[in-house]
Amino acid sequence: MKLVIYVMTQTKYLEEFLTELNNNGIKGATIISSTGMGRTLAKSDDMHMFGSLKFLFENKRTESNVILMALPDDKVKTVYKVIEYVCGNLQEPDSGVAFTVPIEETVGCKL
Repeated sequence: MKLVIYVMTQTKYLEEFLTELNNNGIKGATIISSTGMGRTLAKSDDMHMFGSLKFLFENKRTESNVILMALPDDKVKTVYKVIEYVCGNLQEPDSGVAFTVPIEETVGCKL
């Protein structure tokens, strides 16, 4: 079993992404609104140490979605395919990141 963690930077795709997961038999996910460390530091009034960061975050995106999914191992590739289909290639700049963490045990999780 794996925990798939997907940091979706293009939040406009959230509803389509969740629909496509559902269409592919993945019925559960937790969505958390988030902001990255660099973006938060770039907004800081105390920019003397991080002055160049502001330049890196000129686009209008202010938050991301962290999507958590506890899944059987065989569903992980499906999630990655849905990410690429709906949101595009994660190798592109500012496109998000996805990774897995092993789960040893669950309680209250129907898979």
